[in-house]
Amino acid sequence: MTEKTGFFGRLRERLGKTRTGLVDGVRAVLGTRPKLDAETIEDLEALLIQADVGVQTAAEILERLRETAREKRLASSDDIVAALKALLLEILEPGDHTLSWTADPPPHVTLVTGVNGSGKTTTIGKLASKLKAEGKNVIIGAADTFRAAASDQLEVWCERAGVPIVKLHAGADPAAVAHDAVQAGLTRKADCVIIDTAGRLHTKINLMEELKKLYRVVAKLQPGAPHEILLVLDATTGQNGLQQARKFTETMHVTGIVLTKLDGTAKGGIVIAIQKELGIPIKYIGVGEGIDDLQPFSPRDFIDALFS
Repeated sequence: MTEKTGFFGRLRERLGKTRTGLVDGVRAVLGTRPKLDAETIEDLEALLIQADVGVQTAAEILERLRETAREKRLASSDDIVAALKALLLEILEPGDHTLSWTADPPPHVTLVTGVNGSGKTTTIGKLASKLKAEGKNVIIGAADTFRAAASDQLEVWCERAGVPIVKLHAGADPAAVAHDAVQAGLTRKADCVIIDTAGRLHTKINLMEELKKLYRVVAKLQPGAPHEILLVLDATTGQNGLQQARKFTETMHVTGIVLTKLDGTAKGGIVIAIQKELGIPIKYIGVGEGIDDLQPFSPRDFIDALFS
């Protein structure tokens, strides 16, 4: 069994809550009324909203579904479900969902941000482990200096992955840690530098300014850096996570989303909402605690697993 095949199986299994609530619900509604009349549309809209697709996005999807059904004269529930599947894939596909982890000149510098509890530190640890296994020279910068436990947790992951960590004392200037991490990357000819930033609440303006300062320090040291700014979101927070994302994107040029804990929610429709409303590609998804449960995001695999 290949890694991709194995992950697809886990993805299908762990999207079970969303599939039951959304896709099975859609099939049940259309099974009794395979006609997109007002009552059916209302029931389908409720299912999409419950799955955290969002009110506006749900309305737009159903309007397009109704147009497609009318133009193609879709009469069976299977045909309408297939049309819905195609529409969702069309929403997810735009943008670059890949992440190369290479830069010329190296190192490739990535800032990782997100609120506390989103799975940010764990995500960094998993990414470091994966990159090290691929033969890349990785350095981690522990710039979440406001919370001592964050650096300690990150250090455990670094030891497990066999990658060095750059850290200072609790309460140190995060920008100083970022500076030292990038400088270490340049000196040691690292391939990748990943910098953990404080799990700042998006309402804390001063902390957002701190994030901007960190960005400037990194850019001054390494032309073109940061090459990626990843925002980690907890799928179980649904629309609240989407609001957090909006605040972060107002401050930073977020290049990609890492969506964690998809296995723990029936609201996997947030994937659709993020892509449609933010226009920021999802780069990785997490569907469990293991290292192999964090994988690059494939829109087609996601939709196939959801509808399979």
